[in-house]
Amino acid sequence: MSGLDWPALMRAGMAGLKLLPRDFWQLTPAELRLMLGEAAAPRPLGRDRLAALMAAFPDAAGPTNKETTDD
Repeated sequence: MSGLDWPALMRAGMAGLKLLPRDFWQLTPAELRLMLGEAAAPRPLGRDRLAALMAAFPDAAGPTNKETTDD
């Protein structure tokens, strides 16, 4: 099973872009994304989302009494 939402992609391609079914099925996902514009591309990770991820998955604390051998 793929992670693509085929019904939504078909609506966007055939209803939104007015593609014929044969033309839709000849496209690659990258070509369809390009045709749909920037709104279809994944958004970059913003500061708020990064902060939420950092809060949800904090770094594990390292050892407190670590000996170093840097001479």
